[in-house]
Amino acid sequence: MGLETTQFGSTGIQVTRLGYGAMEIGKMPEDEVNILLNLVLDSGINFIDTSIDYEMSEELIGKYISHRRSDYFLASKCGCYGKTEKVHVFDKANIIAGVNQSLKRMKTDYIDLVQLHSSPSKEVIEKDDLIQTLLDIKKEGKIRYIGSSSTLPSLPDHVQMGVFDAFQIPYSALNREHEEWITTAFNSGAGTIIRGGVSKGELSGPSINSQNFIAEWKNYSKANLDELLEEGESRTAFILRFTLSHPDLNTTIVGTKNKDHFQENIITANKGRLSEDVYKEAKKRLASIGVDANLSSGHVW
Repeated sequence: MGLETTQFGSTGIQVTRLGYGAMEIGKMPEDEVNILLNLVLDSGINFIDTSIDYEMSEELIGKYISHRRSDYFLASKCGCYGKTEKVHVFDKANIIAGVNQSLKRMKTDYIDLVQLHSSPSKEVIEKDDLIQTLLDIKKEGKIRYIGSSSTLPSLPDHVQMGVFDAFQIPYSALNREHEEWITTAFNSGAGTIIRGGVSKGELSGPSINSQNFIAEWKNYSKANLDELLEEGESRTAFILRFTLSHPDLNTTIVGTKNKDHFQENIITANKGRLSEDVYKEAKKRLASIGVDANLSSGHVW
């Protein structure tokens, strides 16, 4: 049985609902990167997300899988760090330079999706006419679609602008703030990409010294979600299946440096979505402790 696919927004392109996030591959030995990236494609995944900001990620994609370019939908970012400081720069010159750099790094003539990184405000986007800049690059054939990596409070404005082909949005069972905005984005005709869909994974927790991470997994326990696990199912697998159960998700980009963990993600994705009863019960339990969907904005749709 192959991985489940769905149409990506209004593009007409089928993508796997389990994608791969290549943020961490720059921290791996190159021989392992080669094996892992080709394993990703061999597994049937056809959606890969990266960024200029992710250290050597783009170069490694170009080095090890550019010869398989027709096998995957490639998404990257723009408005990324300037030359001297780790500050996102949203101006015409940086957008153009960033796209050209990404093309060279990834050894490709085109990028399927270029996303504004770090959820800039509508005012920042309009200040230097960034949408027109991206549309001009699109006319040159260097990119096929434009998107935004968006969060509240800017996400409602981004959707309302009606110019983006896709939105990348953070979401998991333990972080449901954007749950209903995924549906809003989907209903606008845009592709929906979910990041954080396994809440960074329980096993990697101690190394992520983050109060938000600790609080999220405490909420997992408070909601007694262990009672909903199938026999032998891990907590991380359950969280991934919860994410995959969102009806308006097109793909969730799950990144790992560990080949065994990657294989576990494939097995989990092939098990499919949670049953309707379990999905509803999980949401009910999470809502009872305050982890709920939140369409919190002054906008009315």
